[in-house]
Amino acid sequence: MSQSESTVKKSTLRQEGRGYQVFTVFNTIFLIIATFVTLYPMYYVVVASISDADELARNFGLLLYPLGKWNVFAYELVFRNKLVVSGFMNTFFVLFVGLAFNMTFTCLGAYFLSLKGSILVRPLSLLILFTMYFSGGIVPVYMNIRELGLMDSLWSLIIPGAISTYNMLIMRSAFAAVPDALYEAAYLDGAPHYKILTQVYVPLTGATLAVMVLYYGVGHWNAWFNASLYISNTKKYPLQLVLRQILLLNQNQDLNASVTDLGELAKYTDLVKYALIVVSCAPILLLYPFLQKFFAKGVMVGALKG
Repeated sequence: MSQSESTVKKSTLRQEGRGYQVFTVFNTIFLIIATFVTLYPMYYVVVASISDADELARNFGLLLYPLGKWNVFAYELVFRNKLVVSGFMNTFFVLFVGLAFNMTFTCLGAYFLSLKGSILVRPLSLLILFTMYFSGGIVPVYMNIRELGLMDSLWSLIIPGAISTYNMLIMRSAFAAVPDALYEAAYLDGAPHYKILTQVYVPLTGATLAVMVLYYGVGHWNAWFNASLYISNTKKYPLQLVLRQILLLNQNQDLNASVTDLGELAKYTDLVKYALIVVSCAPILLLYPFLQKFFAKGVMVGALKG
């Protein structure tokens, strides 16, 4: 390489180096701003919930630290309310029982569809796939729930959504990735299908199962629309429907029943709403980090196979 070519190459590398540095600086600034915009609303709610009510009412603009003397009185009001406590209990019931139904039916359906020798697998797969894109709508589903006698029952939040077509297809892809030799070895040893499923397929697809638990769990925890249609007894409200009644419809008389003075009641209304948001979001936020490590692996299995 001649001296002139070497000089040109070094100059090009310097220019590319400057461009990369400029890109890195702007990219870093953009990501910092995006992170701030994403996290600040959550931070604001947490900080506001433990601030002094009078100081918070006079504050305008950004809130970077708790104002006045820290207090958890808003959280005390939240947990004193029977509706919030019953909402937690109802949501936990729907969550755990619903997850048991979800994972059982999803694994059974995915196992059948993943078996290469099963009859009618292709037409059944197409029929199941059809239900993912087309449904009867709200009115037929409501009439079906009513005729089944599930109105005003927590089972109306569990049975109709016992299985998700999308999740079952991801699970089927994960099962299909299990080597055929393992299935054949277990089958030749005389293992019944339920043992093959629970002792061969399930242990080998733990990452995808964790993703399914996260998908179904978040769905149950955040669900409120079906409860608003099927449940009229306030004692059976899930937590998210209680949250909606208080935040959007401002039905917070019972929530603040322990505050006798009307002036004090109005003062703590916003703090109670902030505290309720924190309480309703905390369980999922605490659970997610334990399942997040399985997320990418589990989804990629479902995306690349089948």
